[in-house]
Amino acid sequence: MVSGGAMMAAAAAGGRGGAARTVAPWILACSFLLCSSSILMFFHVKITGAEGAIGVNYGMIANNLPSPDKVIAMYKANNIKYVRLFHPDTTVLAALRGTGIGVVLGTLNEDLAQLASDESFAASWVASYVKPFAGTVTFRYITAGNEVIPGDLGVHVLPAIRNLEDAIRAVGVSGVPITTAVATSVLGVSYPPSQGAFSEGAAPVMVPLVAYLLSKNAPLLVNVYPYFAYAAEPETVQLGYALLAGSSATSSSKVVSITDGGLVYTNMFDAIVDAAHAAVEKAGAQGLELVVSETGWPSGGGATGATVENAAAYNNNVVRHVAAGTGTPRRPGKAVETYLFAMFNENQKPEGTEQHFGLFQPDMTAVYPVDFAGSY
Repeated sequence: MVSGGAMMAAAAAGGRGGAARTVAPWILACSFLLCSSSILMFFHVKITGAEGAIGVNYGMIANNLPSPDKVIAMYKANNIKYVRLFHPDTTVLAALRGTGIGVVLGTLNEDLAQLASDESFAASWVASYVKPFAGTVTFRYITAGNEVIPGDLGVHVLPAIRNLEDAIRAVGVSGVPITTAVATSVLGVSYPPSQGAFSEGAAPVMVPLVAYLLSKNAPLLVNVYPYFAYAAEPETVQLGYALLAGSSATSSSKVVSITDGGLVYTNMFDAIVDAAHAAVEKAGAQGLELVVSETGWPSGGGATGATVENAAAYNNNVVRHVAAGTGTPRRPGKAVETYLFAMFNENQKPEGTEQHFGLFQPDMTAVYPVDFAGSY
């Protein structure tokens, strides 16, 4: 791990597992400065605001999880309004019928190249995973890939989005934005948050992508992990700043804040989101909405800061922060639609913290309590 402006790769699998999580260099710089200071039917899906609501990622890299019908029942019982699926699963989609739970449906990263180059493959994908469920499943977004920019697969994202849009339109489904999810590795040197900008490696893909998303009124999904910055530099990253301790009504921790052009940041979550906002704006996509598609904190695994106490504090503070609808300093009053990672501890992920991001154990007991209404 290299601090202070060097790229830091933390061994952490992405939503489907196996991909390395990357923390943008600006995050560490920010932390250091902080602490030192047939009959064609027409289906229209109405996308409503997410103010006060939280989603949870439903990862499946495990061999001991409950059946999908039981999992979706848990979402309903816990009043979780949104679910993100990293790949299409017809059994899960069937269990979601009629529930009203908003669904973010992802494609496999390995399907991106074919989705981008083969219109018939995109049509087949939509025919298998969207059309049979349209009207009974509330599709919120479809994501073409997860955390593939920058990288070899990045060039396929926008063509895949276009082909999926054409395929969905052809079967009479409308109102489902198609987008992608990116890691903070798309950002270059970006401290303070107002200086956010895409890296040289990401910009050739991201600049046309965000312009296209804005033209389609589709959001960009961003995976936000203060934990990895803290774990890499615990001597210089203030724990309370990473945990959003300033958002807790019960916390007695005094959290140091940073000021950026008159805007005050009391937590790293807001700083990361606003750095992404700044990058999007510098790319010419002023007004593009951002959705936090993943955020979380491990409750175990032996790494720095990976405790049940910290995980409970972080996730409850995030829920409370989002539920308050206060937005971020750069976008005040605009609630940030946010998806916690993840529903379960997954035993087939790499050993260590990656097996301990779950809110629940596979036996459906809570790892720690989370108030999804954000009332405590």
